[in-house]
Amino acid sequence: MSALFNFQSLLTVVLLLICTCAYIRSIAPRILDKNKTGVLGTFWKCARIGERLSPYVAVSCVGMAIVILFFT
Repeated sequence: MSALFNFQSLLTVVLLLICTCAYIRSIAPRILDKNKTGVLGTFWKCARIGERLSPYVAVSCVGMAIVILFFT
């Protein structure tokens, strides 16, 4: 089944996207900062979410890991 049709998989993909974009922006900010609009602007927005809401994203990642490891 595709990740788009399974809600748990969709949440996992979104969390991984946010974490990956925030990590890439911390390593090389020029890559994401030059694309603030358009389709590539989505990655910049995900990086901003990962930076500003990092405690909530971290708790969500830990919660998702627990659900995947023990309840799936």
